[in-house]
Amino acid sequence: MAEVGRIQGLTHDVRAIELRLLEPASISFKAGQFVSFEVPKEGQPRPVTRPYSIASSPEQHERILLVLNLVEGGPGSSYLFGLREGDRTSFKGPAGAFYLRDDETKDLLFVATGTGIAPIWSMILAQLQRQPDRPVTLFWGLRSQRDLYWQDELEALAAAHPHLTVVTTLSRPEPGWQGASGRVTALVEERISSVSNLAVYLCGGSGMIKDVTARINAKGLCPIYREKYYDE
Repeated sequence: MAEVGRIQGLTHDVRAIELRLLEPASISFKAGQFVSFEVPKEGQPRPVTRPYSIASSPEQHERILLVLNLVEGGPGSSYLFGLREGDRTSFKGPAGAFYLRDDETKDLLFVATGTGIAPIWSMILAQLQRQPDRPVTLFWGLRSQRDLYWQDELEALAAAHPHLTVVTTLSRPEPGWQGASGRVTALVEERISSVSNLAVYLCGGSGMIKDVTARINAKGLCPIYREKYYDE
């Protein structure tokens, strides 16, 4: 059982929901894992299960942070977007095989699209906590300026950790955008020269995962961990 502590609108369709643990009062999870909610679905007699990645650091045991986008007609996001501060809810987990490994010899490349940043965010926080001197690179793909969030937070993280490189790219930028443009696949192609000492974590749509995997494999062999995000 958990209580909704804080709700933050990040964009026109993305929301961050903080849940304060009640019973049990704390949680242990690996960075990248998810929790699941049983939610009603119109036309079905039984609830359906929907997983949502934990975006907060594993160092934080009393609260978890979820980041999700509203999918029209989606039972999971409709339920979670309907919660208000002070409401109580329950979930199962944590679970999932997409989590940060303990290999301290690898540099890390994280590639995310959309709210696929959620488990990646948790992984980056965990990695900076345990190995701040290891090179970490994040390529994050969004559509346009109105889809941007956490840019100040990422900039602050990069300023505090010289070995962290962050690039946000927009696939359909509007006039005035000064950052990277195009898909994250192009960033992988252009900016990753060697994979010999790399571990790669991908989270987003199936197309991105397929394309980035192909480009990484073309450069050589290295561990690639994947989490496909579904639109309900």
